[in-house]
Amino acid sequence: MSMALLLIDRDYGVNEAGELRSVTGAEELLNEVLFRLTARRGSFPFLPELGSRLNLLRNEKPGQWTTLAEQYAVEALSGLNVEVTGVTVTQDADRLWVMVELVWQGLPLSVECEA
Repeated sequence: MSMALLLIDRDYGVNEAGELRSVTGAEELLNEVLFRLTARRGSFPFLPELGSRLNLLRNEKPGQWTTLAEQYAVEALSGLNVEVTGVTVTQDADRLWVMVELVWQGLPLSVECEA
């Protein structure tokens, strides 16, 4: 991976001086993972396989959420050098949160995003 810009809540992050902040290594990977998990699959006409289908979880029975979320995460992260090791789905009022645990170069990492 090369150096990338930090994304926070779908916007570029800045440092203390107000300059765009770059990330590398595990932080860069997590940035890419979050982007792929939160982008809706099929929303990029020239990259139809980019993104995830996590937004579809609400249409399914709660008993299927974890299995489907893991399937959708693996699908969204294919092509990255990561292994999805676990997924947890929780509901908070009307919001669904997905915690994805993964391993990258032997390093355990996790990310959480809204479905």
